[in-house]
Amino acid sequence: MDRQGNPEHWTPLRFSARTTLSKLTSPRAISSIAATLLTLASIATPVTAGVTAAQKAQVAHDKRVAATRMLSESTGRHHEQLSIYPKLVNARIDDAAAKTLAAAQAVASDDAKKADTTKLAAAIAALKPYATLDGDRVQTLTAAAQKAADAVKSAAAAHDRQVAAARAAANTPDGARATARRLAASLHGWGDGEFQCLSALWAKESGWNYQSYNASSGAGGIPQALPASKMASAGSDWASNAATQITWGLDYIARGYGSPCAAWNHSQAMNWY
Repeated sequence: MDRQGNPEHWTPLRFSARTTLSKLTSPRAISSIAATLLTLASIATPVTAGVTAAQKAQVAHDKRVAATRMLSESTGRHHEQLSIYPKLVNARIDDAAAKTLAAAQAVASDDAKKADTTKLAAAIAALKPYATLDGDRVQTLTAAAQKAADAVKSAAAAHDRQVAAARAAANTPDGARATARRLAASLHGWGDGEFQCLSALWAKESGWNYQSYNASSGAGGIPQALPASKMASAGSDWASNAATQITWGLDYIARGYGSPCAAWNHSQAMNWY
């Protein structure tokens, strides 16, 4: 039967390939149906030279009639009832393809910056015309798209773990110092001399602890921003990311004092900066 369920185009092989036998009837009937279909597959009539189109059509018709009769006897259902199964199976195949396609497209969009989505994009493109394709082909492409989407999700999860590990390392005092040295040089051109002043300044203020908080004043973070929420201007993750706090702190020093050593001198004289 074709994808529209027209019985005149139905063949036993097509029906068996697209029908989920467990949905048809009881386990005993399932075994009987399977045996029936295997029998039909084994008795295909050979096509020889000189066979006319009319003869071929008659052979196909006879096979359809025989298959319908055998399935009816196996399931105890009338021909009219049997005819709905290919339509239902096709609908389920298309529904699965549509859901897989939508999910795969979401993965491709969400994780494009975290993983290589080349294979997933190709799988999506192949599955898009599922409504016009043979059912077996649709099932193959659906499985391929799901596999490609799973691979991208796995790679994206690995990327997230690496980022989390890097952040955790940067959030230690030593990691924060290394990040500050790098950002001081790349963002402001400050060398080792200025970094020595910065290291002393923030060791005094917070011990380079990104979770440092002064309950009496409300100052917080490595640079002891007052209030701590000021650091949100450098990133929404200011409360959990030492690099964001450092970026804000370096900019604060540049605007307010011109350099870390000038800020350190002021802190020594006034006990604040």
